[in-house]
Amino acid sequence: DVQLVESGGNLVQAGGSLRLSCAASGFTWGDYAIGWFRQAPGKDREGISCISNFDAGTYYADSVKGRFTISSDNAKNTGYLEMKYLDIEDTGIYYCALAPHYFCSAFAMGRSNRYIAWGQGTPVTVSS
Repeated sequence: DVQLVESGGNLVQAGGSLRLSCAASGFTWGDYAIGWFRQAPGKDREGISCISNFDAGTYYADSVKGRFTISSDNAKNTGYLEMKYLDIEDTGIYYCALAPHYFCSAFAMGRSNRYIAWGQGTPVTVSS
C-alpha cells in the first residue's frame, strides 16, 4: 500500500525557517511526483510545489517562489520542503501527495484531483 508520512511541522516566528519531510513507501519512486499542498484555516487547499522523481523537474506557486525549496532523496524515498522567510500567511496544515510524474507541471501542480495518495498532514504555525 502507498503510504506518505509528513513530519517537521512546528510553531515558528515570522521570518524563521522550517523543513518538512515526506517519507514515502509502497510505489515505484521514479514513476511519480511528490507534491506539497497546504490548507489555511477557512481557506481552500492550495498546491504550492511539486517535484518529479522522474526528471527532478520542480514547480512552485507564486506565493512561495523564492522562499520555499522542494527536493527529494531518491535513496531514502523521502521528499522535503525547505521553507524560509516564513510569514503569518504561511500558517496551515501542510500535506504531501503523490501523483504520476507527468502531472508535476506548472499547469497541473495545484490540481488536487491528479494526486492519488495523501499524507495525514503536519501543522505549521507562524507567529508574529
